[in-house]
Amino acid sequence: MKERWDKRFRQDKYVYGTEPNKFFKKWIDKQKPGSLLLPAEGEGRNAVYAAEKGWDVFAFDFSYEAKKKAIRLAGRKGVDFEYKVFGAKDFKTDKKYDAVALIFAHFGREVKRVLFPRIINFLKPGGSLVVEVFSIDQFLLDSGGPKNPDFLYDLIEFEKEFEELDIELLEKLEIEVNEGDLHNGIADVIQFIAHKK
Repeated sequence: MKERWDKRFRQDKYVYGTEPNKFFKKWIDKQKPGSLLLPAEGEGRNAVYAAEKGWDVFAFDFSYEAKKKAIRLAGRKGVDFEYKVFGAKDFKTDKKYDAVALIFAHFGREVKRVLFPRIINFLKPGGSLVVEVFSIDQFLLDSGGPKNPDFLYDLIEFEKEFEELDIELLEKLEIEVNEGDLHNGIADVIQFIAHKK
């Protein structure tokens, strides 16, 4: 799988575009800057935007090619952030963050089982988890996302996995995505915002 993503990210074009995800942008534009963790950050569009807004950003992805493009984009925008190459199951830290954002970060069941409890631990008290991902019904659409249903999400999953957080928003809805070549058209997504008690 890693080789497939490296091949995808190796091309010069930013396959998911260089602008931040709209849901992420809308949330972060209302926040006071702090520390932000971005797992599975890919080509860096959200990390760059957050850094432009004054956030202290730590991003990771398992693709070296993604990191190269993220650092290149940061250079073009005149910002800096830390970006490491890790698989989602391998990332561990004692640092606590003001926010964690999962933006179209899709993992198999085994990875979710390990990562999701860690995400809660990565948050400071009062810290926020911000998520936009494709729902299970995206499987029927051709606007992007995994074709393996195990990598898609449902509402119950978020209620169960993050039940110890205070949920501000949990919604499944159809939106139009326009993010580079690979996220285009009507999509079925889940949007989730929650806060650590």
